Order: sequence, then structure tokens, then C-alpha cells
Amino acid sequence: MEVTFDGHCFGCGQLNTDGLQLKFTPGPEGSVAEYQVPERFRSWGGMAHGGMVSLMLDEAVGWAAWHAGHPGVTGRLQVSFRRPLRLGEPIRIVGKVESTRRTLVYASAYIENRDDHSRVADATATLMEAKTVIDPAVGK
Repeated sequence: MEVTFDGHCFGCGQLNTDGLQLKFTPGPEGSVAEYQVPERFRSWGGMAHGGMVSLMLDEAVGWAAWHAGHPGVTGRLQVSFRRPLRLGEPIRIVGKVESTRRTLVYASAYIENRDDHSRVADATATLMEAKTVIDPAVGK
């Protein structure tokens, strides 16, 4: 399998003005991004849609795999919601690779409040490594 990064990903694509435009950086905890969910991604009054929370966790495991040298696509994502995510709440999204086996990458991720570190959601995932091509117009 081959995938192409063209900058239009809904979760992390910097060229996708409708998306989240998350930017993950590698660090000692894993791959980390900070974000505040805007009103347009609301569910019930004042809360972010659970699909957006799942998307952020999926991006976290994907970027953790990328930063660890094992880019791939998610085959399984198991999410546990701990509490509602408030719109505008400052959060940290953290993903890390737990292990690899052949072409499979096992990763975990969580979302926490940036200030008090209260957990919003966490996930485990299995990714399948894939040959990744970066569109030269985008760079990386």
C-alpha cells in the first residue's frame, strides 16, 4: 500500500482550511499537539462532537508512528471517553508508539486539559505500515 501526504488531511492538513490543522511535534512523551475546539465542531450545547475527539486521537497515533519511523494507516482505533470536551477548552493531544511487530504498529494516545491535566479521552490503536509519499508541492 502507498499513501500520499498532500497537505489536505482533515485532521492535520495545513492546506485544509475546513479541518483542524493539528501540528504534532515529537518529544519525550511522544508526539504532541495543542488545540482548542472551535464552535463549528460542536455536538450538544458547549461540547465538542465525539467524532472530533476520535479524530484527534487518530491523528495522534498516526503522527506518533510517523515520528517513530513507521508511517502507516489506522486499522483499529479503540476510544474511551472519560468526560465531555468543552468547546474552547485548551487541550494537549499526545500519541506514542508502544511496540511494533512486522508491519504492525501498536500505539496509544490521550487528550488532556492543558492546565489541570484532567483526562478527556484515550485510545489504543493498531496501524499498518505503508509506503508514504510526500507531495513535493507540500514538503514536510
